Parts: sequence; C-alpha cells; structure tokens
Amino acid sequence: MRLVILESPYAGDVGANIEYANACMLDCLNRGEAPFASHMLYTQALDDRIPEQRRIGIRAGLAWGRVADATVVYVDRGISPGMELGIALADVAGRSVEYRSLEVSP
Repeated sequence: MRLVILESPYAGDVGANIEYANACMLDCLNRGEAPFASHMLYTQALDDRIPEQRRIGIRAGLAWGRVADATVVYVDRGISPGMELGIALADVAGRSVEYRSLEVSP
C-alpha cells in the first residue's frame, strides 16, 4: 500500500470536519492507500484549542512525512492554515502533493 499523509480541515466545525476526514480516509483506503491523518489521531490526546498542544500535534504529524509517499489534500471544505503548512512542508521535502475532492461534478 502507498503511504499517504491525509490533509483535511479539523478546526471550526469539528464534528462536520471529523465526518469529512473519515470519508477522506475511506476514499484513500478504497484507492489502495494507507492514509495517516494526524489531526484525527493526535486530537484524541492533545487539546487543539491550546496553542502549544496544537503545535506539538502538528510537528508530530509532519514528522511522518519522512516515510510518506505523498501528501493528499482534500479540498471540499477548504484549505486551512494547518493544511497549508502541510502542503508547504511536502513541497520542501520533495514529496508529491495531490489535490482531491469527494464531491462529484455534474
């Protein structure tokens, strides 16, 4: 399986964003990928509303980039500042960035 870092929004409408991230993970799995969504995992232990804990979670998630084959960015709910950071660091690392949408155009 291809290892991918999944970027989707978390902050804001957290409930809807968690539901969306779960759909994104399923999309990755259906593509034969093994997604890593740090914003879904680390927010279980860290409080995303506390800036230092948020920074720790972001740093830990981005460390996984060393083993990832690609970063996949799901854009249906917009691109958050945290996602922008993930995209920029993928570019710096030379890791491919793919933009995806779950919505089907008519």
